Amino acid sequence: MGMRSSKMKLKTGSFLWCLYLDKLYCLLSLRNLRALVEYFNLLDPHRHNTMNDMMFYHFLHHVTNWNRKQIMKVFHVLDWEAAGEITFDQFYVLVCLLLAHENHLEEQFIFRHSRQVFDLLDLDGEMKIGAESFRKYDFLFNIKKHELREFYRNFDITGDCHLNYKEFKLFTIFTMDKYQEKQKEEKKEEQKALLEKEYATES
Repeated sequence: MGMRSSKMKLKTGSFLWCLYLDKLYCLLSLRNLRALVEYFNLLDPHRHNTMNDMMFYHFLHHVTNWNRKQIMKVFHVLDWEAAGEITFDQFYVLVCLLLAHENHLEEQFIFRHSRQVFDLLDLDGEMKIGAESFRKYDFLFNIKKHELREFYRNFDITGDCHLNYKEFKLFTIFTMDKYQEKQKEEKKEEQKALLEKEYATES
């Protein structure tokens, strides 16, 4: 999955490098969660338990290589009520997504958090997602254009050029299966290379 050439990168030395993401569930441990709460409070000097667009921009500009346009797109998709600010819960989902990106776990993240991802991409609140939503946020979820075409061809069961949640969930299961198969193949290749190396050394 994804536009690897323009892949999001965490800047070296940022606070997020101190956090550990569980690779199975794509969530933070309780200790890391507490640290993130403290960090969020530092970014919220007015103690409103929210983050406005300027604080959000400076945070993401400091920790990622996203440009201003991308950062503000992310803010608007998180601030779906157009309140001009985001809550800690939304911030937490974003941080988990950033760490999933950095650890090449985008497929795992979408599978484990399918409901949250679906709700984020359901920009009009119609309980369905159009291809435009994916195109607009491809940098956020790392989906290539050819994958998007295949995605709608295979999972748009109702044929309305949109995906409802059940169709989207099928996509996440299929993607996760493909991801796990790829992981198995890579492991086999690594083991094969290791055996060949050992054989060559013994010879």
